[in-house]
Amino acid sequence: MTERLPIIDMAALSEPGDDAGRARVAGEIARACRAHGFFYLVGHGIGPEVIDALETESRRFFALPLEARMAISMAKGGRAWRGYFPVGGELTSGRPDLKEGLYLGTELGPDHPRVRAGVPMHGANLWPAQLPGLQAAATAYMNGATRAAAGLMEGVSLSLGLDAGYFAHAYTAEPTVLFRIFHYPASGPSSGFGDIDWSQSWGVGEHTDYGLLTLLAQDRHGGLQVKAPSGWIEAPPIEGALVCNIGDMLERLTGGRFKSTPHRVRNVSGHDRLSFPLFFDPDFMASMHPLPAVATDAALRNADKAERWDRASVHEFEGTYGDYLMDKVAKVFPQLKETALG
Repeated sequence: MTERLPIIDMAALSEPGDDAGRARVAGEIARACRAHGFFYLVGHGIGPEVIDALETESRRFFALPLEARMAISMAKGGRAWRGYFPVGGELTSGRPDLKEGLYLGTELGPDHPRVRAGVPMHGANLWPAQLPGLQAAATAYMNGATRAAAGLMEGVSLSLGLDAGYFAHAYTAEPTVLFRIFHYPASGPSSGFGDIDWSQSWGVGEHTDYGLLTLLAQDRHGGLQVKAPSGWIEAPPIEGALVCNIGDMLERLTGGRFKSTPHRVRNVSGHDRLSFPLFFDPDFMASMHPLPAVATDAALRNADKAERWDRASVHEFEGTYGDYLMDKVAKVFPQLKETALG
């Protein structure tokens, strides 16, 4: 029998007074995060019309001529790290990904203290002038997914024996919220990349996410694969469900109790594929330390380093979430490192 990711209904987390329901969901989260680090999420409160509108407007964006998309390229987003990148513009383990995308995040104006201070990853989004509907659709989805992620983190807190508001108080009072609209073409570009055999390329190569939680909406074509204990398994789309996975910093905070699981994408559907990951992560300025009463021993650190795709242990990291994030994204977009990070 093929191994499958569990499905968790988080609706009880938003029901006042339903302590039994909240405890049940917390238990399901704990089991899923220990076993896979991945699960499907329903009861998230994002209506199908919101996701449908996002997909429609996103397809319109990627149908624009390349010069129109490049008008809002990431190089123009500066330190905010927002905007469009073309196929091959993002790297995983040094190899170009077979995807293009639009980077978005929490909308911050020029008077925001962190924008004035030049803090990386903070600022305004870039939107295509030709498609005013994309901003409305993406913003509606981002707002809904951010609410769902914040609610889900209450369940994560409970699953660890903590007060429901622990993460909200300690790490996500001002969360780092980043959103991506990814397009995986059915085939690679015909020129511009030397001798790359795109038929053997991944849409995204093996990697882990960086922060706390990722909520992913994907279209009907699928392509996501998860490194489960039994080996690589498919995570096909389920109507009405999001895919949720935990990131490196939640593994770090839990001392390895919850695992940040490698995953990858290859579009073999023969059709263009869209996916919409939202990353709900710690405050950029928050220091990352294991949670109370959580110990990480040397054996776990060594095992983590040996097993991870990048041979780096998250348990050896010291610093703020911003430190960790910037080190990672500078490797994904090395061509932007100097101009965007300064």
